Amino acid sequence: MKKLLTIFCGSMLSISAMAQQPEVSELEKRIEALEATSKSMQKFKVSGYIQTQFQWGEEAASLRIGTANEDPTKSFSRFGIRRGRIKFTYDASSLASGVFQLDITERGVSFKDAYFDLRNPWVNTVQLRAGIFDRPFGTEVAYSSSRRESPERSVIFRTLFPDERDLGAMVILQARKNSAWNFLKLEAGLFAGNGIRPETDSRRDFIGHLSADKKFGKVSLGGGVSYYNGGVWQGSPNVYTMDGNGFTLNNNADNVGKFAKREYFGADLRFVAGTTKLHAEYLWGTQPATAGSSNSPNWTALPTHDTYIRPFSGWYAMLVQQLGNSPFTAVLKYDVYDPNTKVAGNDIGLNGTSRTDISYNTLGLGALWAVSSAVRLQAYYEIVRNEKSENVAGFEKDRKDNVFTLRLQYRF
Repeated sequence: MKKLLTIFCGSMLSISAMAQQPEVSELEKRIEALEATSKSMQKFKVSGYIQTQFQWGEEAASLRIGTANEDPTKSFSRFGIRRGRIKFTYDASSLASGVFQLDITERGVSFKDAYFDLRNPWVNTVQLRAGIFDRPFGTEVAYSSSRRESPERSVIFRTLFPDERDLGAMVILQARKNSAWNFLKLEAGLFAGNGIRPETDSRRDFIGHLSADKKFGKVSLGGGVSYYNGGVWQGSPNVYTMDGNGFTLNNNADNVGKFAKREYFGADLRFVAGTTKLHAEYLWGTQPATAGSSNSPNWTALPTHDTYIRPFSGWYAMLVQQLGNSPFTAVLKYDVYDPNTKVAGNDIGLNGTSRTDISYNTLGLGALWAVSSAVRLQAYYEIVRNEKSENVAGFEKDRKDNVFTLRLQYRF
């Protein structure tokens, strides 16, 4: 009986083992498939941030959310989503990666970034970027809105670089990390010059930025120079340029279809020492625009309006100080934008000049609370001052256009 029982049990175990072999094999296949899927998903990254904010403004203020003031005789307030960004990044190899970024708010859905990077994995010093991405000019243009200590970029950057981005291609040159020349970086490319709108002409604009960043113990020092050389389509025979303190008209049928020179120069500085940070930039150059605006092109079709060419200048300086080891940070920022350096004061409003030639300066006072690594609360007050002229209606004195912003941000 013992021998029979032993033989029976051995037979059953053998049969059971043979039956489990296909199950084990199937389980191994499933595990391998899951590992392959996991490795593929590691190449794909989703990130983003949401900025919900309340803004209050004096009667003549321009807010970044909601509609214009419904009663121009009183102060007003708005509530909305300033930015709702979601970013998709796919990095499949050391050779290439791609990025898409959308902006989702109560105003609708729009795209912000759509570009790819090609890298040289052997030399590792050359990178090509093509698509729609931040223009390589200065520091503030490419400084992410999720990290920036002021709610908005300076007036001069919002005027010269609407949407911050443009359609184009650029080369990025930087030595390897173990090289003594790694602190230098060159970004240079050709762009459509029309922001994120479709390209409307056959001319390309050049943008270049040469920067250097170096650490000296706990101190980090950086700076750079930028250059923009492009043109703006002239859709009318009338081209106005500054002569003394007024505009001079050049009326010629040959002006139609030619390009007015668009040229910017820039210098930027970055300084970090412990919990203290200082950013500053200065810009100057020539801006072709319209009678009623000094904004850069962001058109859906070629223009038909007259061209006004103005020499401009502007700058900003921002001091950021973390308060000890606390999660609180104080912010002080001052920015200036003069759209026409050839005219000032009561001369504005004469000889073809207008409110478009008025200069502005803004003093910003703010505080940041890093509630967690993902949540940040921001309070910021802007004191806006405009140039005064007795010859421009509404600008005989300083306009009431101060703005207060309270923003809650969540990053993921």
